[in-house]
Amino acid sequence: MEARAYLRNARISPRKVQIVLDLIRNKPVDIALATLDLTPKAASPLLEKLLKSAIANNHSMNKDNLYVAECFVTPGPTMKRIMPRAQGRAYRILKRTSHITIVLKEEE
Repeated sequence: MEARAYLRNARISPRKVQIVLDLIRNKPVDIALATLDLTPKAASPLLEKLLKSAIANNHSMNKDNLYVAECFVTPGPTMKRIMPRAQGRAYRILKRTSHITIVLKEEE
């Protein structure tokens, strides 16, 4: 049995999210929540809310035995913007988005 939660089109770069996801992978849920609460990264509040959502999606499993079985991020659509530069040039600004998935499973 497993509980899943998805966050689509989060306005944060996948590289920034991956750093924090590596901290909580294969950890028990209570340790993962504490880690996210104390990590000073921009992705931490998003992932904390997503992890709580995955815990709430759990229907038949014991909350005390849950752990983060899978967590991964994939790139979402990239918004392209223009930044005016000197001498009439224009530089491309890429505003990246992320699709984040967290899967919880119960320890045997």
